[in-house]
Amino acid sequence: MSENILIKGYDISEKIKKELAVRVKDLTNKDILPCLATILVGDNPSSETYIKMKNNACKRIGIKSQKYHLPAETTTEELINLIKKLNADQSIHGILLQHPVPSQIYERAALEMETFPSCTPAAIMELLNFYNIDVEGKHAVVVGRSPILGKPVSSLLLNKNATVTTCHSYTTNLEGILKHADIVIAAVGKPNFIKGEWLKNDAIVIDAGYNRGNIGDVDFESCEGIVKAITPVPGGVGPVTIAMLLKHTVEAAEKQSLNLDTY
Repeated sequence: MSENILIKGYDISEKIKKELAVRVKDLTNKDILPCLATILVGDNPSSETYIKMKNNACKRIGIKSQKYHLPAETTTEELINLIKKLNADQSIHGILLQHPVPSQIYERAALEMETFPSCTPAAIMELLNFYNIDVEGKHAVVVGRSPILGKPVSSLLLNKNATVTTCHSYTTNLEGILKHADIVIAAVGKPNFIKGEWLKNDAIVIDAGYNRGNIGDVDFESCEGIVKAITPVPGGVGPVTIAMLLKHTVEAAEKQSLNLDTY
């Protein structure tokens, strides 16, 4: 790779979507229409926008989308009951619970019902693969340990033989740890948190943060001239995350198709 590569997600996401459109057409020829159920709890305007984007992405490649909008006072039990109902529905192949949810909901109880890896960690691995970034033997530092991003991406990197350090709010000497990182995954949820002077010159930076005002977790301006490659926000991890959501939905429909073929 050359110096200062901007790791863009749009080209990758479009490639994935074109491939998926062909697979969706094949499924519809077998009378199986892939369907994604989206769940929004409350009235967060940003979340409503994200849901609309995902539904539009479904429409573009022929996937059906069903929206479920629950009131802000919904309980954890009510949410899980809906997810169980959707899981039992053979016409639905993917379920998206839009984050964040209201504070009274124990979100992890719902997320632990998933079958496929979380979409953002899968998108990060897809980006690394597309840009031929070999993680084997590299020191990857993941800043953040959430159950839907930090922890699963740490596991995926370990599975590819990276040496992984997972940092969090109790980590001491974060700057010193990042100075030794070959690959940095920013998933901390703090705008412009990671600074360029914390990183070494040939680091690969994947910014999985998305904060108000289209700002990532990495201070892009201070990092861009220092690191070897970096994702922008927006336009980096985000588009590929949506593509992976669609991919998981199609894969679930294809599994159903194979099961039907065995009868």
